[in-house]
Amino acid sequence: MKKTLTTLAGIALITLSGSVFADEASDVGKKIYERAFGRGCGTCHDIASNPQLSALIKAGSLDKAKFTTVLKEGKGGMPKAMDEIMKNAAVTKAGYSEEQAVDALYKYLGGN
Repeated sequence: MKKTLTTLAGIALITLSGSVFADEASDVGKKIYERAFGRGCGTCHDIASNPQLSALIKAGSLDKAKFTTVLKEGKGGMPKAMDEIMKNAAVTKAGYSEEQAVDALYKYLGGN
């Protein structure tokens, strides 16, 4: 009985810690989107004439590899964004690598 309770407590702890990390990543992704370049990604990407990131990601038209490339290299009028993303206080506080920061932003926008 004691072993069963210990096992159940361990499973519950693992489950809860996983959701805390997921919440942290979602929060970091949101803060990147809202604060990149000081005014947020939505300043440009929430305008109908510009690429709608969330819709493209959810539709499968913008995979994570292409998304990452654009963040690192820029495209058209979009400047390179990786340096700005890495300066974000939420990214710094979480100690995220570039890959983790991109993952958080991509997931926030609806990607897997």
